[in-house]
Amino acid sequence: MVKTRFAPSPTGYLHIGGARTALFSWLYARKHGGPFVLRIEDTDLERSTPESVNAILEGMSWLGLDYDEGPFYQTQRFDRYREVLKYLLAEGQAYYCYCTREELESLREAQLTRKEKPRYDGRYRDHQGPPREGVEPVIRFKNPLAGEVLVDDLIRGRIVIKNSELDDLIIARADGNPTYNFCVVVDDMDMGVTHVIRGDDHINNTPRQINILNALRAPLPQYAHVPMILGADGKRLSKRHGAAGVMEYRDLGYLPEALLNYLARLGWSHGDQEVFSLDEMVQLFDLKDVNRAPSAFNAEKLLWLNQQYLKNSDPAHVARHLSWHIGQLGIDPSQGPALTDIVLAFRERTQTLREMAEQSVFLYREFAAYEEKAARKHLDAAALVPLRSLHESLSGLVDWQAAAIHQAVNQVAETLGLALGKVAQPLRVAVSGAAKSPPIDITLELLGRARALERLQRALDFIHQNAAQQ
Repeated sequence: MVKTRFAPSPTGYLHIGGARTALFSWLYARKHGGPFVLRIEDTDLERSTPESVNAILEGMSWLGLDYDEGPFYQTQRFDRYREVLKYLLAEGQAYYCYCTREELESLREAQLTRKEKPRYDGRYRDHQGPPREGVEPVIRFKNPLAGEVLVDDLIRGRIVIKNSELDDLIIARADGNPTYNFCVVVDDMDMGVTHVIRGDDHINNTPRQINILNALRAPLPQYAHVPMILGADGKRLSKRHGAAGVMEYRDLGYLPEALLNYLARLGWSHGDQEVFSLDEMVQLFDLKDVNRAPSAFNAEKLLWLNQQYLKNSDPAHVARHLSWHIGQLGIDPSQGPALTDIVLAFRERTQTLREMAEQSVFLYREFAAYEEKAARKHLDAAALVPLRSLHESLSGLVDWQAAAIHQAVNQVAETLGLALGKVAQPLRVAVSGAAKSPPIDITLELLGRARALERLQRALDFIHQNAAQQ
């Protein structure tokens, strides 16, 4: 059975690289019918925060990456780690090291002077004497001195590391707290993880972790190291490239499935297909199809993909996500048209949910003023007659539906001998305050009879006032 895990450290938001790793792990587990585990690696007590834990959980929830086990917290497993430490000490696979910080720094400087790779020299590896007074020891893993570690990486292929290149890793600090690489090994062993899918910044950790697993006589998982994500400048993606946290993309108005689709395609492909449903991703995803080279983040491509999802997704689904953005603008969506109708009206015209929400504000509350350029061009003396005629015609309209409204507007234009634009555009500015909106018949239907007629009258008053001032 396949079992994967996503194991972020809660030292900040859930970033894009982490989200892609979580997605690949989730897809692989779902494809093979195995469980997906969420583990919070919070042993860095100085940098881990409850806020970061919440950010990770919120990000996973928003993305829809449901986990079958967890979240597990490493800080709640310290008793188990100490139990395994005792076992390794008893088996002669680990030892106490009494080196002081000054001694280690001196060793490092001497090695650098000789142009050697800085590494611990194992001076306490076979220490038989009494404990050194005045020094709280660390515990080091007794790494094999000979041989090599083979990693058959499912993405990068075979990686070979000589044991002579690895020093004796600290697996417990002087305060007794276990270190990251040790906790990961115990967790993967205890949780029965079969496939470790993670960023390639962990490649150097893998041979060390394999050696500890071998010392514990534990089965080895298979490893897959995912290449990093780069910004447009070719450097590792970070905050300086713009939004880097998953929830920032929520705030910017992206649908979670659009971001998931984009992240899946960021280093993985299936022919020339660009748009995938989640079911298709689960069915088609395979680690052997993940690129070995880093991928560059393309914000324009993500924006295009988001628009495809806005246009083609179930309007009710889009409306559920739009609701949050409407709320952020201080709008109660019950005081206006249904959000599904907003989606249908604006999805061809907008690229993000935030843009959709901002453009639809006029349908829920009064605008403070007309766009200056639009008012100057369309709410002038020439607009008085068509707007008066529209007010009269629309006031008598029994069926306030787009088709009937469309017919009424056309009729006014024909009666006055005007091009449709000379009637529809002043009407648009009158009811929306701007020169752009969905088709005028749909706009008026969404706005409702009372609001539409009130705004028509407001525009007529505005034109009269301007004429009087001139």
